Amino acid sequence: MRTVILTLATALGLGVLGGFTFVWLGVYDVAATTPHWPVTYWIMETVRTRSVKTRAAGIDPPPGMTSEANVIAGTEHYAAHCASCHGAPGVPRGDIAKGLYPRPADLTDVAKRYTPGELFWILKNGIKMSGMPAWSDHSDEELWVTVAFLEKLPAMSQADYAKLVMQSMMGGGRHNHGGNDDAATDKAPASPDGHRH
Repeated sequence: MRTVILTLATALGLGVLGGFTFVWLGVYDVAATTPHWPVTYWIMETVRTRSVKTRAAGIDPPPGMTSEANVIAGTEHYAAHCASCHGAPGVPRGDIAKGLYPRPADLTDVAKRYTPGELFWILKNGIKMSGMPAWSDHSDEELWVTVAFLEKLPAMSQADYAKLVMQSMMGGGRHNHGGNDDAATDKAPASPDGHRH
């Protein structure tokens, strides 16, 4: 028994020493121009997916989230804050997105991979080591209407997107940028805690 414990302790010590040496010598290339090793990519993808699912459990969308008004408002928010990195129907990603690694995801089918609650959590909290910022300085309403937009994105054509952008520019959206719009507040969807923001 003592030999087994000594062998395990030695193996653990060598593993820690090997890991420290790996880090200290700078063996891993952190350049955004060099892809991750397949095992690194798999670990990061799995950790991200499981982390989001765990933390977003129990977050439910507000009633009527995908109403036309919400989708229009979500289009405004998406066009202003998301399209430059993720692109949109008929809109290519901006130059900054080309230099990011991992490259910002194509969100065309993101609603098929994540629940509305998970998308809300991602928007609010961001994702470490991905370039995805946390939009926690935005109201829950703005985040939920963006989720509403993402829910409609899989079936959205370039013409559909252009029409929604035009509707939001003509006042059909509710993205307020800090102004005071009582009518918009009265119609705001409730956040998961039941309050309107």
